[in-house]
Amino acid sequence: MSLAAEAFVSQIAAAEPWPEKATLYQPLKEDQILLSDSASSLAVQTFLRMCGLPVQVSCCANAEYMSPSGKVPFIHVGNQVVSELGPIVQFIKAKGHSLSDGLDDVQRAEMKAYMELVNNMLLTAELYIQWCDDYTATEISRPRYSSPYSWPLNHILAYQKQWEVRRKMNAIGWSGKSLEQVYEDVSQCCQALSQRLGTQPYFFNKQPTELDALVFGHLFTILTTQLTNDELAEKVKSYTNLLSFCHRIDQTYFKEHDRESQVS
Repeated sequence: MSLAAEAFVSQIAAAEPWPEKATLYQPLKEDQILLSDSASSLAVQTFLRMCGLPVQVSCCANAEYMSPSGKVPFIHVGNQVVSELGPIVQFIKAKGHSLSDGLDDVQRAEMKAYMELVNNMLLTAELYIQWCDDYTATEISRPRYSSPYSWPLNHILAYQKQWEVRRKMNAIGWSGKSLEQVYEDVSQCCQALSQRLGTQPYFFNKQPTELDALVFGHLFTILTTQLTNDELAEKVKSYTNLLSFCHRIDQTYFKEHDRESQVS
């Protein structure tokens, strides 16, 4: 199919209403999913809930290999499959749902800059801790990542993933960092987010944007995921307004939302 034909098909699909049976795919929640993928999946789920778009979460052992980009999460909407938060935001916008339409050009540029900060610092730190810290990789990452598979495939896939992440860290200049330096990067990122948030309920005052969904996905997952120590979570806990922010979104878009769904 040509690029023009693909663009036409995408436009037609985007014009279709949101279906009742949209599905988000992620790795197995209890036994397999790792911190970084859990954070990314929660960010997308939060974004969809903020948009008022229902989605069913499906946990699959091979979700990563089902994804068109090789990354999770991805959503299946009608006959369209879209992976990762950025493309999903654009896909949803084409369907007429946007959280950032109320922002001016300066605010929109600022939002994108902070989203880049989260992806470049928090997501990269999560990947580093999972696969470049030998103790975490041995005790948590390799066993969980490979848990659905039998020997020898489990070892092959885990070491392949570790090699891919370490190669990426080398390419972006993170391979020479110590664990303490990575924790300090996380702290600096949290400080920047805390200063931008201030006393507002959301980063751009009273209405959430995709930045709020992304930040919540990562911070809440860091706070609630058991690692080999608590240092990563402690960096987040140093900022009380970020803790309140996480609690607010959890209450508004998950606990209250779930209660309303049960009532209806």
